[in-house]
Amino acid sequence: MIRPVIKKFASSWISVVDPNLLVTESAGGVAGIGCPGRAVTVQDGRMDSELPIPDGLGWVRDVPAGREWLAALPDRLAECAARWSLRVGPPFPYAFASLALPAELPDATPAVLKLQYPDPDSVHEATALDRWAGEGAVRLLAHDPERRALLVERCVPGTSLHALPADAALDVAVGLLPRLWRPAGPPFTSPADEAAGRMERLPANWERAGRPYERRLLDAALGLLTDLVGSQGEQVLVNQDLHAGNVLRATREPWLVIDPKPLTGEREFGVVPLVRGAELGHLPNAVRRRLDRLSAELGLDRERVRGWAVGQTLAWSTTADGQLFPRQVEVVRWLLDDR
Repeated sequence: MIRPVIKKFASSWISVVDPNLLVTESAGGVAGIGCPGRAVTVQDGRMDSELPIPDGLGWVRDVPAGREWLAALPDRLAECAARWSLRVGPPFPYAFASLALPAELPDATPAVLKLQYPDPDSVHEATALDRWAGEGAVRLLAHDPERRALLVERCVPGTSLHALPADAALDVAVGLLPRLWRPAGPPFTSPADEAAGRMERLPANWERAGRPYERRLLDAALGLLTDLVGSQGEQVLVNQDLHAGNVLRATREPWLVIDPKPLTGEREFGVVPLVRGAELGHLPNAVRRRLDRLSAELGLDRERVRGWAVGQTLAWSTTADGQLFPRQVEVVRWLLDDR
């Protein structure tokens, strides 16, 4: 579902490329963004319409920084469309940390305009994409750091990796990951720094959520992270959000990575999102099979992969406001019982 929440802000440069969107032109005006099934008019450089916001981004309304970001979105969208001469369609419905819209360049090249929520996890996304230069990941076409805006290659047809059977999807991942693991350092954060913050917040978040899982899980995660951070192998560019929903079918290459949250760390850390992710099956045997296959076929230390998976997954299972993600906790139990 897409819920329209922002009204009457846009500029006359933006035109719709989605044929299912009803658009009309007024005298002297051009077509604009709107909600499917609604007519939109632009007059005198202003657009009387609604900018649809995906339901997955609804959480931003609950925090002051999020409300500020939402209020600024229409102007940022219009400014980026003007700067890069884009034709822009309505937002993609699947979004949780940024607003992403299909776009076309003046030469009809398909692209995606991404307006990031200003969180620290994605601050170096453009740098990572630039480092990969289109090898296994979408190409970065343009970047406006002030507006936290990225223009990237659009994957066509854009089918997610989890549309494949689980083993076939793992085959793709085994071929893709080594191409992304390039030597890296600053400006990317290291898992050691990331883990330090997570270790500090984990007990507090656990208390704030009402101690929703047994203490042994918390103690195990803290112990594993403590052991792992100081004994890492070669530091490479890794993506802490490389799950099967962020690998899309494309034309230039069969599959491309999107939406990276880059860090610099050892390779064992880099497979954790695929091990824990529910996209390829949320059952104990499915999680352990991913752990076994990725470790064995990529030449990784299985116990270090398991340890990183326990630590990071539990860290992502609770939030500062006490929200709990039960599936993450289940994965941690399954991995700790895997002896």
